[in-house]
Amino acid sequence: MGSPSPAAAWGGALWALLATLGCSAGQPLGGEAMCTAQPLAKYSITFTGKWTQASFPKQYPMFRPPAQWSPLLGAVHSPDYSLWRKGQYASNGLREFAERGEAWALMREMEAAGEKLQSVHSVFSAPAVPSGTGQTSAQLEAHSRHSLVSFVVRIVPSPDWFVGVESMDLCDGGRWREQVAVDLHPYDAGTDSGFTFSSPKFATVPQDTVTEITASSPSHPVNSFYYPRLKSLPPIATVTLTLARLLHSPRAFPPALDLGVGGNEVANSLPAPETPLDCEVSLWSSWGLCAGPCGRPGAKSRTRYVHSRPANHGAPCPALEEEAPCVPDNCV
Repeated sequence: MGSPSPAAAWGGALWALLATLGCSAGQPLGGEAMCTAQPLAKYSITFTGKWTQASFPKQYPMFRPPAQWSPLLGAVHSPDYSLWRKGQYASNGLREFAERGEAWALMREMEAAGEKLQSVHSVFSAPAVPSGTGQTSAQLEAHSRHSLVSFVVRIVPSPDWFVGVESMDLCDGGRWREQVAVDLHPYDAGTDSGFTFSSPKFATVPQDTVTEITASSPSHPVNSFYYPRLKSLPPIATVTLTLARLLHSPRAFPPALDLGVGGNEVANSLPAPETPLDCEVSLWSSWGLCAGPCGRPGAKSRTRYVHSRPANHGAPCPALEEEAPCVPDNCV
């Protein structure tokens, strides 16, 4: 028999992790206020990619690899656990996931939090989406003492960029929230210094904190998400969590997980917003030699080239060549 596929191996490891964590209902550390809703709630989570060439025309990945999403990996936990947090340093597990899509270290971190701190109630996952648009979904179980949800999905290709939610509370006092929908925007894990989707690996030393990528930050024209005409980027994805049912006891067995390519990909029903992309050109070259007969006015020229062509009614390219009068030097 052949060796199992990476997706199957990853799914098996997550199944074992769920078996360890699925019935955990320990008290979180720190004595935070508890949710008073019924003990257990089952939710469906649906991730929808909105990464289109119309919305994000700059350097949109078309091949090797084309725009796509990694599997979704998340946890239901108490307030003393953090899968990731804006403004803080990414863990080694998150670094491996954000840079290479490898989940083993992140899974071990979740397992440690569940076994030692009793802060992780359950782990959930959804299959990858093989294009920039489409849907993938999963189910998760929340406990009244573990009502927070966090997850990450890697942007593929990218240096260390991801989308996700951190510590979103599904409980509102004495009741479980019926539905929660969130627009997702890109984040930089702070571990790789690449500016573009296809940048070669270049470790950030020292490591930076997790930061949100915006239309103007990082403020560098080469950055793949740099759109200075926009006040904010359109959502690159959305997530919706819907209450499925209330439970009075934990599930007997963890569900089987499929972390391969999602078979439930669907096209977006609404047209994607068109983001205008202005033409981007290089700096002028140095002036060339002055051409012309001795003793008479001549002309010299300089050039520049196009970095990025306009799209979606963006500003057209300016002139790429310029001339100026001059007097020839070194005439004989």
